[in-house]
Amino acid sequence: MKIYTSTKKIPGLENASLTERLSALEDAGKRVTVPEKTILNVLKLLVLVPVFVLVLRTGEDFMSLVWAAIILMLYPILVKPIQYSLSAKYLKLDKINQE
Repeated sequence: MKIYTSTKKIPGLENASLTERLSALEDAGKRVTVPEKTILNVLKLLVLVPVFVLVLRTGEDFMSLVWAAIILMLYPILVKPIQYSLSAKYLKLDKINQE
């Protein structure tokens, strides 16, 4: 599976506008299989659970809020490329190329 860090790098969507790319990826995301959705949701949990643990530790160490904020900023960097890659194989490019 190739990892796409941007919607512009997905084959067939290079020349489409941002709204067309997002719409196509949204439609493709609806066709993602249950095991793939499960993998994506587990990845999201692996990123978010440490944030909650760090927030709970603020009574002991105030710097844990800083670490929680850093992890939250990394969330889209870690999750979106996987989401784009899983959705890319379900794109219907014929509809996009006609527009």
